[in-house]
Amino acid sequence: MDAVERVLTAINHEEPDRVPAFESAFTNNTIVEHYGFKPGAFGYKENYKFFQKVGLDLVLSYVALFPKKNLGQKGYVDEYGRIMKIEPYKDGTEIMAYHGGYFKSYEDYESWEQPDPNLPTRTAMFQAGRKVQEAMDNEVFSIPATGSLMECTWEGFGIETFSRIMARPKQAQRVFDDRGKFTVELVKILAEKDAKMVLLWDDYGFKNGLFMSPRNYRKFVFPWLKQICEAAHKRDCKIMLHSDGDLMEIFEDIINCGVDVLNPIESTTANPEYDIFKLNEKYGDEITFSGNLSPILLAIGEMSEIELQAKRLIREMAPGGGYIFGSGHSINPSISVERFDAMYDIKRKYGNYPINIPV
Repeated sequence: MDAVERVLTAINHEEPDRVPAFESAFTNNTIVEHYGFKPGAFGYKENYKFFQKVGLDLVLSYVALFPKKNLGQKGYVDEYGRIMKIEPYKDGTEIMAYHGGYFKSYEDYESWEQPDPNLPTRTAMFQAGRKVQEAMDNEVFSIPATGSLMECTWEGFGIETFSRIMARPKQAQRVFDDRGKFTVELVKILAEKDAKMVLLWDDYGFKNGLFMSPRNYRKFVFPWLKQICEAAHKRDCKIMLHSDGDLMEIFEDIINCGVDVLNPIESTTANPEYDIFKLNEKYGDEITFSGNLSPILLAIGEMSEIELQAKRLIREMAPGGGYIFGSGHSINPSISVERFDAMYDIKRKYGNYPINIPV
């Protein structure tokens, strides 16, 4: 199987040739160099070759979150109003990190030029990723990734200003409707250009719970998420939702909206019920799970612990399809080459179907 068929087969809850793999972010120069690639010189071509070499099937092209206002060496403000700045790490890795909201009031937001889903750069970026995928004989599956509803909304304001906006329902509705209309239209455009899956960046919570009440998600976010999924499905396109945090209170809502894949199912939340194995028992026939191997374990755990957890994920989640292997967040600079290899060596050794891993 090629990577496209492998991923889509797993999402359809059927068994491909092997368990597909995905990392939502890979920010670790040490690992990149270890595999013979030069950090900082990545376009899609080199990026995808690196991912293919380490064993990742699903890779991203970026069709949103573009810079809008230059802040010089300090960074930029992106099209959603998020202030982004470069943060360097000891190994030379540089991460573009969120540093607060540009909008200090609703009036600031009203005066901001809204993102245009028809911007030609968006489809050009998607098509560039697809072109590299095809040149690699579909050994990777390139999908477009865009900002969506909740995360980009509150980050454009910052949490304090956003909280004040939420106290004014008409203002909150206007902002969420702007984000929803943009995302629905962009997904339509991408799906009509033959995108087989779209990733939505949209954190809904943190380790102790949700950013806002379930009632507000059901009022402002989920009507749009349902429209996004319906628009995609009408055009034979899948939706992957990337959301950190404890989503237990809204998990069934996410499924009912039509989300096909949920990533990364954080294993480090405070809620013992937000457990991928328990969730799989209850919802495994309704959604595909992606990720979950703890980034804390990957950073400081014993090799044997990493191997045991990787084996358990494959053994319990992968049979019958419906699972994409990966970390519970990302591959960040704190993860050593040895621990990364311990994780992916297990997938390479035991991730072929039929799954057969002794307990």
